[in-house]
Amino acid sequence: MTIRFLNRLSPRKRGIVYLLLSSFSFACMALFINLAGDMPVFQKAFFRNLVAIVMSYIILARSPEKFKIKKQTLPYLFMRAGFGTIGVLANFYAISTANMSDAMMLNKLSPFFAMLTSIIVLKEAADGFQWAAILTAIAGAVFVVKPSFIFGNLGISGDSVFPLVIALIGGICAGIAYAFLRKATIKGERGIVVVAFFSTFSCIALIPFIIFTYRPITGLQFFYCCMTGVAACFGQIFITSAYAACPAKEISIYDYSTVIFTALLGLIFLSEVPDFLSIIGYAIIIGASVMNYLYNNNYLRFKKS
Repeated sequence: MTIRFLNRLSPRKRGIVYLLLSSFSFACMALFINLAGDMPVFQKAFFRNLVAIVMSYIILARSPEKFKIKKQTLPYLFMRAGFGTIGVLANFYAISTANMSDAMMLNKLSPFFAMLTSIIVLKEAADGFQWAAILTAIAGAVFVVKPSFIFGNLGISGDSVFPLVIALIGGICAGIAYAFLRKATIKGERGIVVVAFFSTFSCIALIPFIIFTYRPITGLQFFYCCMTGVAACFGQIFITSAYAACPAKEISIYDYSTVIFTALLGLIFLSEVPDFLSIIGYAIIIGASVMNYLYNNNYLRFKKS
């Protein structure tokens, strides 16, 4: 999906706008997941992707090329869909069981893991500074997760560690998925095809799990699940458009606006307030991302030519 007036902007500015729109959409998705309450994560993920199927298929049906898929992109579409599905399940579980902004921050480590994957998939080698940024971001994640073997002497319980570790796994899988997303678009695949393929793959893959874990839901839960799907679909369309317009290293810093949007929505609607250690972790992760962004865009004086 393309917003026509954005075509007048440069690819970088267009990518930034799309990424900000995606961030707000994913923050709304996180809120609706939480409001849906206690229900199996497989059902939440299924509804999220079912709505995306409907919306993306309508867009494809109105496009000149319809449902045509480029054969050379199929391996990358499958890899994007597989890792993306695992990432969605992990993220939904974490959002439903932990502080919403903590879960989203760990998920937003995905640009660093996208950079790692790009070394193999896109042959985009990282240098010493970029490796340092990755390791710094991982150190920041430790403050968000707060494992008891490190912070136990501060009286912090390790009971909430597991969902945050799952959130971290979700961020890793999302990063890998985004690298394959960019590979598919570089090969000429349309962004909306990537969205439709991922949503279809995910729904089919989730059916066996839903059969064995199905639980009846209320009308209000159904509404929130549908709104989760709408918000996620727009988020996916916008993020696909962003990374198709511009390389991740040039715009990924703006992806962290999701955490700001999520924290605000969590505070307003759920009265969630991140603790002090989480805020330190946020600062470290975002700081590492800002430094990496400045370095990649040649704003730091010690950047090598």
